[in-house]
Amino acid sequence: MRLSDAELAALLAAPESDRVERKESFKGDAPNTVREAVCAFANDLPGHGASGVVFVGVRDDGTAAGLDVTDELLRTLSDIKTDGNIVPPPALVVERRVLRGEELAVITVNPADAPPVRYRGRIWVRVGPRRRLATAQDERILNERRRHRDRPFDIQPVSQAALSDLDLPRFERDYLPVAVPPDVLAANTRTPEERLAALKMVSSFDAPVPTVLGVLVLGKDPRAFLPGAYVQFLRVQGTSLADPILDEQLIGGPLLDTARALDEKLTAHNRIAVDFTSAQTESRHPLYPPAALQQVTRNALLHRSYEGTHAPVRVSWFDDRIEISSPGGPFGAVTVDNFGQPHLADYRNPNVAEAMRVLGLVQKFGAGIAITRAALRDNGNPAPEFTVSPSHVLVTLRCAP
Repeated sequence: MRLSDAELAALLAAPESDRVERKESFKGDAPNTVREAVCAFANDLPGHGASGVVFVGVRDDGTAAGLDVTDELLRTLSDIKTDGNIVPPPALVVERRVLRGEELAVITVNPADAPPVRYRGRIWVRVGPRRRLATAQDERILNERRRHRDRPFDIQPVSQAALSDLDLPRFERDYLPVAVPPDVLAANTRTPEERLAALKMVSSFDAPVPTVLGVLVLGKDPRAFLPGAYVQFLRVQGTSLADPILDEQLIGGPLLDTARALDEKLTAHNRIAVDFTSAQTESRHPLYPPAALQQVTRNALLHRSYEGTHAPVRVSWFDDRIEISSPGGPFGAVTVDNFGQPHLADYRNPNVAEAMRVLGLVQKFGAGIAITRAALRDNGNPAPEFTVSPSHVLVTLRCAP
């Protein structure tokens, strides 16, 4: 929600509160404390249902600090949403605004639909003018505030599933230690059900029904509840599906296992080409850069629709190209018309995004297409081709000459 000049001026003039944070600049410890404030505003512990605002370029007394609000500063502030440190990614707007005749950078943060939101694994909340780490009671309040109708599909409960359908040792061994900082974990007195609920793997601690996220990340057999949760891999000898199939595999299981098995399959088929003629020394490069293959396939796992479809992600490797087809078209702010534009991202599965970040499968949100284009260019491949419709996205990668 974009606040009017009058609304911003009123917040600027008021003392710091659970809706207002002021910073003279974005130097020193400000990048860290501003992210803590953004996380706290997104959690909206007081339940205002109203935006929180970070003013950058303002002293504690509300007077302007004379900060030069450059485009570079605004881009740096915008990266707070997509650098992967705050998950799920917060809904925020970064603007250059003129208030009281002075230019300021303004970050407006909307309350999250599905709290709790974490910054580097910690839940920050705002109590009056101070921010602090959430207590167990704060966390329960945030969990209870999630309304069923407002929840993204990826944290809807899977009514047919039971706690016994989740690999609980895997959660304690592999997921929890990287999702929650060691000092927080050491002081954690929560029950296993409370831990699962806090990380959205089950719907609540007192009625621990696995969520879609829990089934995808920890499910012993995700396809038993989400039939399309797998990847269909084909290696075709030729340029059409009518040609002979050299290799075929259904790749399923929890998300981390699926991503790793798919990486191995792609690596096995990605031959290294050797060039003896275009330079004095031989050069070696793969038919497809591994970074591009990884970004496109993991984007497919992240952004696909798991709701209302039994279709898998399909990876079809032909002699001259690879086609990656993902069920579910653009979502939210991303449309058929603006798909692929820089700095534009939205998340059908924001909690799957959070989990993939925790598992090390995503390093920076919103950068996949840019990384893919750069990797293909550097390897000598043509640019990626996108065929986008409301119901699916097809990415075509062409072989390097």
